[in-house]
Amino acid sequence: MDELFVTGAGVSASSGIPTFRGSDGFWTIGSLNYTPQEMATRSMFINNPSEFLLWYFKRFASYRNIKPNSSHFWLSDKNLITQNIDGLDGKAGNTDYISIHGRLDKMVIYKDEMDEQIPINAAWDDINLNYDCSDELLKIKLLKKFLINKNLKPELGVSLKPYVLLFDEIYTDLYGISDAEKWMNSAKKIIFIGTSFSVNITTIALRIAVSRGINIEIVDPDPVKLNYDNIIYHNITAEEYCDMRKFKD
Repeated sequence: MDELFVTGAGVSASSGIPTFRGSDGFWTIGSLNYTPQEMATRSMFINNPSEFLLWYFKRFASYRNIKPNSSHFWLSDKNLITQNIDGLDGKAGNTDYISIHGRLDKMVIYKDEMDEQIPINAAWDDINLNYDCSDELLKIKLLKKFLINKNLKPELGVSLKPYVLLFDEIYTDLYGISDAEKWMNSAKKIIFIGTSFSVNITTIALRIAVSRGINIEIVDPDPVKLNYDNIIYHNITAEEYCDMRKFKD
């Protein structure tokens, strides 16, 4: 494998999806009573599923109909690991990418983290929302959709869970971690696009790249500077970089 691309929220920003840690980012906007770091946890899903699902639906599923941009289309035939759960790489035609944090258009049966699973279609549009749908009504609809009973506790092997890696969960093969590490260990170069290097998968990729002594490229208007010699920085947006590569290649 010549090049491996690892992408973050900056790739989807021009499609209209907020980045995670900007002023309008997903992780800077919580619910009424909880911070994002408290909301996006398996613990919250288990203990307060109605609040969790309401937050998840409003922060993520509300972007389910967003369209891919030119960066996604250029990356559609590339070796790609994305941190984004928006599914835009799949919509752009990439059939073999790794969505290392899950996808908002999929869900899984609620099981132990280490159990093997196959994601299923989320079909968000079957909730049939009205414009004046209250939060309480939306919670009822979401609990019903995720097969969570009247006691408001998800049931192992019965209830459903969003296909998304939460803060207190670990990378497993449900999210493609074994394949991701194989790709990292076979790539001749790793190119990071639109990521803040604040999540574990980028730490893993950097560690492998440095240990192997391979070249790295970082694409970001304000890139994180790393203490490693074999780096080329591109102080441009994802779309500018992809446009540049179109003509260069």
